[in-house]
Amino acid sequence: MSTSLNLILGDLGIVLALAAAVMVVLGLLGVIRFPEINITRTTAVLSLAVLGGMILSFAAMENALITRDFDVLFVTQNGSHRTPALFNFAALWSALEGSILLWGLVLASFLALMVFRFRKQFNDPLVKWALLVAHLVMIFFLILMLGPSDPFKAAETPLGFDGPGPDPLLQENLLAIIHPPIIYLGLVGFTVPFSFAIASLITGSTNERWLNETRRWTLIAWGFLTAGIILGAWWSYDTLGWGGYWGWDPVENASLLPWLTATTFLHSALVQQRRGLLKVWNLSLICATFSLTILGTFITRSGVLDSVHSFTRSSIGPVLLTFFGIVAIGSLILIAWRGDKLRSVGSVDSPLSREGTFLMNNVLFVAFAFIVLLGTVFPLIYEALSNNQISVGPPYFSRMIGPIGLTLLFLMAVAPALPWRKASGELLRKRLYIPAWVGTLSVGLAVIFGARGLSPLIAFGLAGFAVAAAIRQLVLAIYRNRWRGFVGKVGGGMVVHIGIVLIAVALAASGSYIRQGEIELAVGASGKVAGHTIEVIEKKEIIHSERVERQVVVKVDGNTVTPAINSYFVRGKGIGEPGISTNLFQIRDVHVVIVNDNNLRKANENAEILRVTSQPLINWLWLGGAVVVFGTLLALIPERFTTKRLKRRKVKTFDPEKEKDKMDDNNNDEENDASNESTKSKVKELAGELNLKEAKQL
Repeated sequence: MSTSLNLILGDLGIVLALAAAVMVVLGLLGVIRFPEINITRTTAVLSLAVLGGMILSFAAMENALITRDFDVLFVTQNGSHRTPALFNFAALWSALEGSILLWGLVLASFLALMVFRFRKQFNDPLVKWALLVAHLVMIFFLILMLGPSDPFKAAETPLGFDGPGPDPLLQENLLAIIHPPIIYLGLVGFTVPFSFAIASLITGSTNERWLNETRRWTLIAWGFLTAGIILGAWWSYDTLGWGGYWGWDPVENASLLPWLTATTFLHSALVQQRRGLLKVWNLSLICATFSLTILGTFITRSGVLDSVHSFTRSSIGPVLLTFFGIVAIGSLILIAWRGDKLRSVGSVDSPLSREGTFLMNNVLFVAFAFIVLLGTVFPLIYEALSNNQISVGPPYFSRMIGPIGLTLLFLMAVAPALPWRKASGELLRKRLYIPAWVGTLSVGLAVIFGARGLSPLIAFGLAGFAVAAAIRQLVLAIYRNRWRGFVGKVGGGMVVHIGIVLIAVALAASGSYIRQGEIELAVGASGKVAGHTIEVIEKKEIIHSERVERQVVVKVDGNTVTPAINSYFVRGKGIGEPGISTNLFQIRDVHVVIVNDNNLRKANENAEILRVTSQPLINWLWLGGAVVVFGTLLALIPERFTTKRLKRRKVKTFDPEKEKDKMDDNNNDEENDASNESTKSKVKELAGELNLKEAKQL
């Protein structure tokens, strides 16, 4: 490709996608007005054209980065001959214009999948309006790409020009390549359930159908977002050099907020599918989730808040904020408009029921999200009102969220054991007896291993309680249905719960029992800091194409690590690279970084100042994330595979669709056995009055 061709093809792709998306919207408006018109094939072709246009633009930008086409302004700002090929490829999403381009590509892919999935239901008003809303969202981002975040602006550069490359922090770890696209798959994926929610409000189809159509879409988006958040924490721990993995940074919070509301929605949706309750909750939650993805993009890409993750400042902020306002206010108006249809026929019969705990779960998660949102945007509000800057730090979040987290752990243990409608004390005692003992033993084990402090001990106890309750449910399901009890939304949900508990234990342990200290050592010297023996073996310098790496070889309790300082040629920025002593079976991770400050040295200029951070059970954080993703995959397995064995059984079972208010939706729970036993006893009673043949038929 010639240098000018990248600009031409990039703009052509965006224009093609915009034209196709506008034609889809116009066509859908026409077919809504005149239902007899069939535009199924046309819509499919145009949606593929939207995707094709975005692929063309994406390929043009990547080609420009790979070939170092400095006729493209984005490449002059983010590309470099010195940048390694892989990081040069990932430079596309290291800055505003490229990240919006990636967003558009992911959204176009979801739209194409959406059209393919519902291709046989185009005559359904709900599907028509959902496709229309989703393509309107696509049009907004395409207009962004032709306006304030145009990635294909031309540039004039002198002969021999070389760009600065991406920010050095984005060249330190492969996770910087993987983490952002996975986050985008999660954030963008919520467009599909949001579109169906808006469509249900417009058409008045406010029953459970829109939930059934989008459950897997929501779960897929939630799974990607969960994986992206965990990978982001890992990147922070492995790259930033401060010894932590979560600092309540505004950009971290931007991804956490939609995760919280989406998690609430996934639980709350079960109540509507089961009992027809919480309709307003569910529509509000999914609309809030999508709105928060737009707000998160504003926080991340506008530059209005200082963040270690925000690598760009731009004028796109007002446009994103306006779109956020339109989405949020429009959703509220539609929900208010359909208020009469959203009233539930029934109600929560008892707080001591599954729907009662899910309602409490909703309240706590929304409170959690509100606390995070307030702490994130309050500095903006305060600055706008007083023209002074403040920051909200981790102590605020920890103090406010700690009690909520502990309560959620308790509900995670209790909720699966509760039946719908109402539970008796005897039933709860029976089902929670063993999990409660496991929770008590967990506290005892934690004390034996040296744990102290009320909050972490409560967390460990509730974690054991919740894990035992989840394992109990899985064991019962597998006992009744073999491997099919392990899959589907019930089995997968329990596996997800186990993963979340592992993450909670890692957060409690590493946050409560962190040790940190600094030590100054010359080569050959050793000392003790943060409870570990540190010895400096040697120092060496390695020259790379884009940087000079100054390494210090250190032994931590006999294990060798190599913290380093990377000095980049172009940006002249020194970036610390930690050395981490870890393995899967190691209770404590030891995180070592070089303190790059000559003013702190006391012994001699050849000595190195090392900051040592020791935290227990960090590996449980990454392990828990993997378990959550695995559980999500299990939950995505279609229900027909999980119920096949039940159809072969000779015992009469109730139809869950016809007996929603009588039997637990979980085919693996004890209520089913009780129902089966009741059915068999009735048959035996009737057998005394009827002939044998009639009894068998019954």
